Amino acid sequence: MSKLKAAVIGCGSIAKYRHIPEYAANEQVEIVAVCDIVQERAEEMASQYGAKAYTDSKEVINLLEVDVVSICLPNYLHAPVSIAALQAGKHVLCEKPMATSKEEAEAMIEAANTSGKTLMIAHNQRFVASHQKAKEILDSGKLGKVYSFKTTFGHPGPEAWSVDGADSWFFNKEQAFIGAMGDLGVHKSDLMRYLLGEFTEVGAFIETNAKQNTDVDDNAVCILRTESGIIGTLAASWAYTAGSGDNSTIIYGENGTLKLEADPEYSLIEEYRTGEVVKHQLGKIQTNEEGGQTTTHVIDHFIESILEQKEPLITGEEGYKSLQVILAALESQETKQIVSLKQGVAVK
Repeated sequence: MSKLKAAVIGCGSIAKYRHIPEYAANEQVEIVAVCDIVQERAEEMASQYGAKAYTDSKEVINLLEVDVVSICLPNYLHAPVSIAALQAGKHVLCEKPMATSKEEAEAMIEAANTSGKTLMIAHNQRFVASHQKAKEILDSGKLGKVYSFKTTFGHPGPEAWSVDGADSWFFNKEQAFIGAMGDLGVHKSDLMRYLLGEFTEVGAFIETNAKQNTDVDDNAVCILRTESGIIGTLAASWAYTAGSGDNSTIIYGENGTLKLEADPEYSLIEEYRTGEVVKHQLGKIQTNEEGGQTTTHVIDHFIESILEQKEPLITGEEGYKSLQVILAALESQETKQIVSLKQGVAVK
């Protein structure tokens, strides 16, 4: 069987360290095109992976040989470029957050439905081994009724990670739309929805108090309630200035507690009222530090979904619901009120 031909649009850090090498490692994919408005970046990636370099995303989208496209662009370009690619008959993997508004997200989903092509959002936390195991435990009922949770994703900020450092688009509100909430918080809203179910109410305190010369958020704490009455907190921050940050989740239940990515050695710890403690060594969670995951499993799952003609784990609808939580948090900060979420995607 011939390989799927892949194009990656945007050659910043997420493409350089995740999308492109993970496509290259997948035996069912051939990278044929890479694109960036900075020609040198595109050429560097093209030379390294045997692809052709482009600077115009429209040209790449219209290449007849391209089957799949990764969108690794600043947030404000996610929706328009994804929609254009879907309309051109390409399967699309879009980085998070999928869009900057409800309307954009709905338009992306409609474009996918109309084209019949796969749209997947690149939320990677569902694929982490400790999170998969926690899902299994929760679904089994071993923890009993879940009462509460706290989940955190924080690090010193994108300066060291982004290809443009302190001058990155991450700090430009017109291009980023949101800061730490879009970079990190939406990952955690997606994870907690996956583990605990849909959220119905959101409250938030969101600040810009750690970074200079920017008006995007860099520090946020949200209070969330699920439709089943579970309450908890979600923190997203670029203000955790020491070490590699915090990517932990703790879930409190009737029979015990699950601690995910909260211990340097054990990625999942089960603690029960009976005194039973189960410690799991399940491999590293993705980090930007040396020694993190070698694969996020996002690319492999995307390709598998296309080849097997099955729905991916994070569809456009799933990405939209996770984005809705973040949009509601922004609204809560603005109105100083708890925001009610209307679940479901308003696309026929």
